[in-house]
Amino acid sequence: MTSVADRFRAEAAKRILVTDGAFGTMIQTYRLGEAEYRGHIDTGFDQKGNNDLLVITRPHVIAEITEAYLAAGSDIVSTNTFNANRVSQADYGAEHLVRDLNLAAAQIARDAADTAEAADGRPRFVAGAIGPTNKTLSLSPDVNDPGYRAIDFDELKDVYREQIDALLDGGVDFILIETIFDTLNAKAGIMAVLEAGEARGAEVPMMISMTVTDMSGRNLSGHSVEAFWAAVRHARPITVGLNCSFGAPQLRPHVVSLAALADTLVMVYPNAGLPNDLGAYDEEPATTAAFIREWVDTGLINVIGGCCGTTPAHIAAMARTVRGHAPRVPAAAPTRTMLAGLEPMILAA
Repeated sequence: MTSVADRFRAEAAKRILVTDGAFGTMIQTYRLGEAEYRGHIDTGFDQKGNNDLLVITRPHVIAEITEAYLAAGSDIVSTNTFNANRVSQADYGAEHLVRDLNLAAAQIARDAADTAEAADGRPRFVAGAIGPTNKTLSLSPDVNDPGYRAIDFDELKDVYREQIDALLDGGVDFILIETIFDTLNAKAGIMAVLEAGEARGAEVPMMISMTVTDMSGRNLSGHSVEAFWAAVRHARPITVGLNCSFGAPQLRPHVVSLAALADTLVMVYPNAGLPNDLGAYDEEPATTAAFIREWVDTGLINVIGGCCGTTPAHIAAMARTVRGHAPRVPAAAPTRTMLAGLEPMILAA
């Protein structure tokens, strides 16, 4: 029986695949008030801005956004679960809802993807999205106590495991560990995925996506793109890539570096430029697509999509741009030992 990972790789060998765009950007267009966010859920906390809660209190909103991305040409849709974990939901007093949030989000995405696939026969996939949380394993939040950590590795791994189990129970195809600003946080997520797979007796495919926080191409924990790949390659992700960060032109040199190294598929989904003074994104779909066209022409990507500021119109423009173009050929597996510091250490033998 063909696994979902094999099915995905088969599709990616034929063409450049398209993932979705920003959920937060689209949710803002609905101009929901706190009462609409809260619905029947009363935790004693203001829920405005808790986008993950909408899968329970306003599921039609999330379904409409998901369907719009599929209609725009997405082959992959993500669950609306970026902050649907115990750590992030503590800000809203909603820790007890984590499993329900992830189950509901997975079902919304699964239903939409299956409906789209049934309509035209083109395979669609669902990625269970897990964000980095608002805590970091590598850095102290207290400038007066550099050794202090607000959370430890085992605790964060358990936080991720709770979310991952619910997403898998809800029917997602892959686990997407995204917007990785701390490589150690990502490794806790990877361990949680591996443990979930062991418990189920089946390998759980994962996608891994780093975010760079400065123009040198490092994340917040100081790792270069090359060092990051050295740190996570053991997980054998079906895709590795970059998301969020800056606009496509600023991200390009780091995509080049990763594309040259990764012996797996590369997925990139940049912001629609940088926000203006009011926090809105001005980059038009045609502009974003024009930037992406250069990536296509030079064979840098296997999967493309959008992050902050992108809409179904951006995704549709990207889908048109990549249509008919050959996907990137993954790099050959390395024959040298590569270890991760803040830079990679490569041993000749």
